[in-house]
Amino acid sequence: MKTKCPKCKGIGSVVVDYKECDACGGTGYEDDAFDVGNHFKGVNNKARAKFDLGAEQDIPCEVCNGKGQVEVFEDCPYCRGTGQVNVCRDCGKLIDEKYDVCPECEEKRKAKKMKHDEYVARENQVRDVYVLDSLCEMRDIDKDKLYKGRITRIERYGAFVTLNNNVWGLMRGDVSEYNVGDDVIVFITAIKFREHKIDLAPAYVGKYNLIRLTKSIPRTLIGNLEQKKGKVVRIDGEVQQIQQTSGPTIFIINDESGVTEIAAFDKAGERSYPEIEVGDAVQVVGEVNEHGGKTQIESSSMTKLNEDNARKLRTLIDDALNKRAEPEDVDFLVKSDVLNRLKPKMREAARKIRRAILDGRTILLRHHNDADGICAGVAMEKALIPLIEYANPSNDAQYYYFKRSPSKAPFYELEDVVKDLSFALEDQERHGQKLPLIVLLDNGSTEEDIVALMQAKIYDIEVVVIDHHSPGELLTKDERDGEIYGATVAVDEYVDTHVNPYLVGGDSQLTAGALATEVAHIINPEIKDLIKHLPAVAALGDHAECGEVYQYLQLASEKGFSKEHLAQIAECVDFEAYFLRFMNGRGIMDTILAVDNLDKHDKMIDALYKEYLKRVDTQLKAALPNIKKTQFDNGIYFNIIDVEKYAHKFTFPAPGKTCGFVHDKVIKELGEDKPIVTLGHGPDFGVFRATDAVNEQYGFNVNDIVSVLAQRVPSAGIDGGGHECAGSIKYIEGLSEDVLSELVKEIQNMNKI
Repeated sequence: MKTKCPKCKGIGSVVVDYKECDACGGTGYEDDAFDVGNHFKGVNNKARAKFDLGAEQDIPCEVCNGKGQVEVFEDCPYCRGTGQVNVCRDCGKLIDEKYDVCPECEEKRKAKKMKHDEYVARENQVRDVYVLDSLCEMRDIDKDKLYKGRITRIERYGAFVTLNNNVWGLMRGDVSEYNVGDDVIVFITAIKFREHKIDLAPAYVGKYNLIRLTKSIPRTLIGNLEQKKGKVVRIDGEVQQIQQTSGPTIFIINDESGVTEIAAFDKAGERSYPEIEVGDAVQVVGEVNEHGGKTQIESSSMTKLNEDNARKLRTLIDDALNKRAEPEDVDFLVKSDVLNRLKPKMREAARKIRRAILDGRTILLRHHNDADGICAGVAMEKALIPLIEYANPSNDAQYYYFKRSPSKAPFYELEDVVKDLSFALEDQERHGQKLPLIVLLDNGSTEEDIVALMQAKIYDIEVVVIDHHSPGELLTKDERDGEIYGATVAVDEYVDTHVNPYLVGGDSQLTAGALATEVAHIINPEIKDLIKHLPAVAALGDHAECGEVYQYLQLASEKGFSKEHLAQIAECVDFEAYFLRFMNGRGIMDTILAVDNLDKHDKMIDALYKEYLKRVDTQLKAALPNIKKTQFDNGIYFNIIDVEKYAHKFTFPAPGKTCGFVHDKVIKELGEDKPIVTLGHGPDFGVFRATDAVNEQYGFNVNDIVSVLAQRVPSAGIDGGGHECAGSIKYIEGLSEDVLSELVKEIQNMNKI
């Protein structure tokens, strides 16, 4: 670097000698001769003015300034007359022209760069920093690791840093930049076991990963916690649910042996371990206690497992739960070829329901709101609740993990699925619950169910259907020895397991109540005696007749139920369901169906059945005189009644039931072997009832009629369906006459098979 020469001050020359001033001859003053003559007089005057002299004073020599000597100059040998020298940029030492810094400073620069590179590398390096859980002691720490602690006290000689309640130490040195409560990363300089002290020093790190260091203790299975009360244990499991209470956060965790609650507390009502979510594989260390009569762990630490350990744990849990979900191989309650062919699907449904319970998923049960559907729902409820309570630690598990809701329509309609999805997503958001398993009983098989099922599948919700309604055209068939052993239908695209007698060559006479009771028995064989009479109630409520029905009636008689009493139960179920509407009426229905409160059963049936008969009689008195009866040329007896005009509204029985009662009265007059069709209609709906003879002789099927009418009167918005001989139709009120006219023509033109 070029700079001014320090020797010549940038002039380029230096004084080497002095000589006598030629101007003044060494006197230092101007000669008086200069004053002679007018020619030099002005100069002298200027000299006097310059030196501020009086007339009598001598004038100093302007060349030597009165010294009498002048300097003798030569080129500066240091800069060679240039006035500039090359010096080190860092220290200013004179160096050769070709260098910028001196050798010493060059070395210093290299050393500084190395330190900078080391600093940058250290800043960019991701270090592991450990946080001790509350159980770790001095013997669990290592001098080679970094730890995160908190400053709890500051003195002039250093700061005390707490790593956990058991481990703390002194960080020596200048701590003026720290305050009490500051988090700090430290390394250990000395461990003094005898004094139970450690010496610390601050560690300056850029990026780092926090790792919770848990005390090394062996794993305990949740199934063995009862034997570990009062002890500190470690469990590895998967988070099923997270519940935030006004006090602690409750984590529901399962492993391959069971489920338990983990209570974690930081502040009242504040979420503990916010980094932990449902579905995470975690390691928990804590003390085993009892809360509300059930085992619970008070958490000291909870950390996520790494990917490899999490994958191994999930595989272990999955295999164990699949094994536990496998139902027992039990016999059916009755002998039936149709049930035998359905057995693989029924066991699959039982397995999926049992697995959902073990997974901590809510079972959302939907069933038709009639005797058949309610019998199906109650049978399943009695099988599932004991398993849910056994599998889950909370005292109110059955309310968290099981919901039974009736459906007004004989299919899963949009109104139902919207409610179910809304509650499911809200429970997931508020209570950390997993999305449910939807089980549809006595509905779910028809094309009318598809829209709702499609919406459920958008959220990847698993669906099991147990139904006996006709699912429509079979898409594929597996036939052996003239029998169908398996088939698929349109709804199977949106259903995970579908149990329906039509899929194996059966029909609707094997009711949903019977199918659900058999599946409930497979799920939980211990409730066999409690529910074995329910298929008989369902069959009588649905007017089903087949070989299996007679066996179920015999099974119910073994419990002391006569056919007449079972019929009364079915009628009382329908009567009470009308007033319960969308409530499941668990306690009341249990009493009516004789699965609980047995001491009140007879009194309940007696009271309800009397009122039931009274209201039916009142309705029939209004309806029967207004039936229009016709026998078509093809032999079919056709009866039609306007239930909107000639029946009491907004009371029991509803239009569908009223049509059924009218139909039964006509059958008593004409005989069961006659081909009889009864239609009860209103402004925008119709309800069908028909004898088996119409179906057998003419191929009568409500679903086919609805499809034909939808094509003939497309502008009427026709929809509906049901069983072959019992169902409903909906249409636009303004085109009711056109629809009814085409309907009558369709039945009138039927030919015998």
